[in-house]
Order: sequence, then C-alpha cells, then structure tokens
Amino acid sequence: MNSMMKNVYSLSVDRICDMDWSDLTEQEFIDVAWAYYFFSIQFRENLTVACTLFPHDSKLQQLEHEECATDNLSPWPGVAAQGEKMNHDDFMWRLLQLTPISDEKRRAFEAEGARYLDEVRAMDDLTRALSIASYEDGGLERVFRAFLQAPERNNPALKAFRHFLSEHIRFDNDPDQGHGALSRHLAPDDRILPLWLGFERLLISFVPTLRT
Repeated sequence: MNSMMKNVYSLSVDRICDMDWSDLTEQEFIDVAWAYYFFSIQFRENLTVACTLFPHDSKLQQLEHEECATDNLSPWPGVAAQGEKMNHDDFMWRLLQLTPISDEKRRAFEAEGARYLDEVRAMDDLTRALSIASYEDGGLERVFRAFLQAPERNNPALKAFRHFLSEHIRFDNDPDQGHGALSRHLAPDDRILPLWLGFERLLISFVPTLRT
C-alpha cells in the first residue's frame, strides 16, 4: 500500500482517536453508541457490497460469517440470549433500547443517521468495499480503544457497548485469523477518505463537545 495514500484517511482516524473521550459524560457516551449504531449499519452493508463484488473471496466470506448472523457476541444480559445469532448492528440496536432517550433526541438522531447512510450508499461499490480493510485492519481497533477511555458507568447499555468494543478489538487483532488478516488484501487507498470523514462528522453531530 502507498503510505502517502494511507496517511490521507489515517489523519481522520487520528482526529477521532484524539477527541476527548476520557471526559465524556454518561449521556454523551450513550450518544456515541447511537452514532456508532448508524456506522455499524453502513459497515454491514459495505461488507455485503464487498462480498458481492468478490463472490469467490473466501476470506471475505469468513469475515461476513463472523459479522453477520453470528453468536460471537452472545450471550449478553438484556441483549442476546445464549447462542443467539444476529448481525452486529442488531446487537447495537438492542443495547440502545436498554437506556431510552427522549423522543425529540431520537428523531434528531434518526434523521442525521439517515442522512449519513444516504451519503454512504451514494458512493461507488468499490470504494465501499475497500473501506472494510481500513476498518478491520487497525482503524476501528484504534477507535474502539479510544472509545474505551470514556469513564466506566453502571449503565446497562454502556456495559453492553463496552462488551461490543472489547470483543471487536479481540476479533480484529489476531495476526492470522483476525478480521484485519481477512480483509487487508483489499488494500484501501485515498478513495475511502469520505467514509472516514463522514464517520468523524457523525460523531461530532451526535456529541458536539467532541469538536473541541
């Protein structure tokens, strides 16, 4: 991979990781989880796009098996029963229901999330497919470690979110069978920058204090 091309989108990853995660309030961290829920939808959809573009790619098929209709996050109290299979974005949706937010905020989040998803879906299929490698091969692991700097709270939704984050760090970093190893052959380049910028904007839109 061309290191200069990598650095273009890595700057957005850097900015996300450098946000002030350690000072998040309990409600702000819940709002981060809402933002990530919409990101998780586009992740699944982009993975489906990648598998459609490369239907004979066994590594992508294995990755899809571990991200979609899987029980690798189960069980979790109030979210997933023992052995229950679900998409990871469905796990996120269920955990969000453990701590309801106001109808007004929910409508605002859903409108912003829909706008974000429309932007992603308007991108070409190859760009969307290439994004998977940037997410799985280190990008999201860095972001998840940054998220986990937020103070621990005795909140059922946030406990489930921390479980989600910690497990994904474990999924991604195995050098041979981890999700990074299953996707890095896609070799992302600077075409994926808008996807990372969109995620960056989504986080700030949901949690404006992260802008500083």
